Amino acid sequence: MSEIEEVQGCCPLDCQDTCAWVATVKDGVVTKVRGAKNHPFTRGGLCAKVRDYEKRTYGEERLLHPLVRIGAKGGSQFQRIGWDEAFSLIAGKFVSIIERYGAQALMPYHYLGSMGMAQRHALMRLFNALGSSQLHGDICGAPGFALGAEGHPIGFDWEEVVQSELIVLWGANLLSTCHHHWHFVKQAQRRGARVISIDPRVTPTTEQSDTHITIRPGTDSLLAAGIVQVMIAEGFLTAESIGRYASDADSFRHYVERCSPDVVSAACDIPVAVVQTLARDIARARPAVFRCGIGPQQSVQGDALVRTLSALAILSGQDQLPGGGLFVAEFPVLHEDRAAAEHLSPGHRRSLDMTRLATNLSDSSMAPPVKALMCWNTNPAVVLSDSGTVKNALAREDLFTVVVEHFVTDTARYADIVLPSTTQLEHFDLLGSWGHAYVTVNHPAIKPRGEARTHGEIMRGLAAALGLTQPELTATDRQIALSALDDSTDVDELLSRGWLQSTRSRVALEPRSLRFSSEFRPPVKTDRFQLLTPKAHHFLNSSFANMPRHRAAEGGPFLEINPDDADELALAEGSLVWVENSQGRVRASIRRVDGMHRKVVALPGKWWGKDDPAGAVSNQLTPSVWSAMGQPAFNDTYVAIVADSRA
Repeated sequence: MSEIEEVQGCCPLDCQDTCAWVATVKDGVVTKVRGAKNHPFTRGGLCAKVRDYEKRTYGEERLLHPLVRIGAKGGSQFQRIGWDEAFSLIAGKFVSIIERYGAQALMPYHYLGSMGMAQRHALMRLFNALGSSQLHGDICGAPGFALGAEGHPIGFDWEEVVQSELIVLWGANLLSTCHHHWHFVKQAQRRGARVISIDPRVTPTTEQSDTHITIRPGTDSLLAAGIVQVMIAEGFLTAESIGRYASDADSFRHYVERCSPDVVSAACDIPVAVVQTLARDIARARPAVFRCGIGPQQSVQGDALVRTLSALAILSGQDQLPGGGLFVAEFPVLHEDRAAAEHLSPGHRRSLDMTRLATNLSDSSMAPPVKALMCWNTNPAVVLSDSGTVKNALAREDLFTVVVEHFVTDTARYADIVLPSTTQLEHFDLLGSWGHAYVTVNHPAIKPRGEARTHGEIMRGLAAALGLTQPELTATDRQIALSALDDSTDVDELLSRGWLQSTRSRVALEPRSLRFSSEFRPPVKTDRFQLLTPKAHHFLNSSFANMPRHRAAEGGPFLEINPDDADELALAEGSLVWVENSQGRVRASIRRVDGMHRKVVALPGKWWGKDDPAGAVSNQLTPSVWSAMGQPAFNDTYVAIVADSRA
């Protein structure tokens, strides 16, 4: 008789939902995963990305053995080696680099391909002990996170949103990027709340909202300031209320005074009446919530948007009401510095901006230069802006690169050593979230396939090869993961139930403690199309872009365009085009979308270039431009659209 077991776990990916799941295991093989019905956020459902996560674990191209490069960098020519040989090669190279250049010539590089405390932070224990360069920066959402670091409230328990009267989704496509948050929006709608989506695109979320305001990308901060201007002009806000919390009240008033409805209308390509009505609706709603998505933050104007939205939420009193205020992100209480054992760091170390990887790898004036790179939980050759320069930097023959991965990604093609990592079904881990306040446990459903190892096992193996003996470098994966828990956590209950809520209190604001003003920047006028590169419905950033089911469901690289713009270019539905600028060109098929903002096009998804080097990676076209808070300005991209003569 077959033995069937159900194992509690959770999704590892960079998503605000962090869904709890149950894996069904039959005779040692995972046959399916389904959402955990008893989890208050997951409620039994999984998204289009992970509803068959087991196929990732059993994928035909899954990495199951360590590899060493035998051909040119970028050529995907590798041969199999054993773990002992891999550890010996890496340790030998690290030691020689440290002896010649110092430990800061080593650069760890990781992001949120897994948000697990062990899978994300275990390897940092090794680099902290070695004294390598540190890492800072955010590929997405940097303005909002920086604002939170200044003391602005950027989140609350999203379950409160059912009490909202007005929900403004500002560039937030919840149904594609974190659809479990939509549960609570729908509850609020059923109770009478209005849902307004502000988005230049037509998305599943805008289609289910009560109102869709199509806005010119990059002008969002001017609309937010215009709303404040109307509220001041019509007596909803006073000079006294602005001065209560703003440390720069005069500058802020001067800023918003320049954003009259006429100015905003012209800049944003929306009617004056829309600006005025939106301001009045927000002023009268009790409460109103402003859900700011990642997309509108990915601009040089993204800093100004989140700052002005914070001012709007605070000055109108929405932030003090249950279900009201600004929502960018919310987190449970976790101490990630413990998981990374940051205390092992030997004194001051330089910190390198992860979003400027190409510069960090190519700058010969850096002292010391980066001579070794170890990459896990991210695919920088696809997800960073100006990907052509990133690949050129990764191609350096004198750069020793180690990539820990599930598949040979575009980045792994440039590695000297590729190490096979376990998937979420094969290891223990603990995850927080950046969209709710639940801590969730992932229990391993099966043993690792082939010779795949957890990041904790890789850390321990490398530490031994390097002769490092600190106790933190012999800790088990479970010890690493659980070290991040707050001291008040009931660990036994967490492990038994599978999840616990760890809600933070709302931020108590000090008088005149926050900066609200921003630099007024009129938008750039251009005859070219503005290109957006939003998340795909079936991919999570670059994850799953190599999976057959996901690729087929997404439909190949396609370019969304307003039908009127398509007609002017004589482009029918499905026409093949080149999307190009001075940095490169990407091949895509036309998708005509009614309601898309004019002169704006969108290329959803972080497609890999491995199978189509001439036309998949949209970040070939995005510029090396950053906001003041360090956000890569992916959406400040301008392109021409040219029919493919081969079509």
